[in-house]
Amino acid sequence: MKLSNARRRNSAKPALAPVLAMATLTLGLGGCTSITEGAGYIASEQLTSSIQPGIDNRRSVESTLGRPSFTSQFGEPIWYYVSSTTGRKPFVRPRIEMHNVLAVRFDEAGNVVSVDNSGIEDVVYLSPDGDETPTLGRERSFFEDLFGNIGTVNAPVGPGN
Repeated sequence: MKLSNARRRNSAKPALAPVLAMATLTLGLGGCTSITEGAGYIASEQLTSSIQPGIDNRRSVESTLGRPSFTSQFGEPIWYYVSSTTGRKPFVRPRIEMHNVLAVRFDEAGNVVSVDNSGIEDVVYLSPDGDETPTLGRERSFFEDLFGNIGTVNAPVGPGN
């Protein structure tokens, strides 16, 4: 009777090994999948194509598309609707997969003049030059910044000083 129990245990081990190997492989590959994140305005092609220059105004654009992501501060009034999608793999910096900017231009009366759509091909990538910000004026050392005001706090102020 002891032999038959030992044979049963040995026969169960090989059947369990492939199942454990598949579970480990599935969990291992699941950690390598990309995470997709959306940010900003969720654009609908049907809604954005319904905005017509000369027909729509600020109120109708706001009721159709909602509040803009941001508006122009100077020059002609422009409303911007910005959306982007990034993909991120574990332990790697996120990469922009899709970027879309819808610019709605208005005239002084508030009527739509034009609707422009731009994508990731119009994005400008900037790389800063070095780790210091150039400034005008005199460069001071750490110790000049630290001890520069010694003796000037209670100094008399007058035409000769």
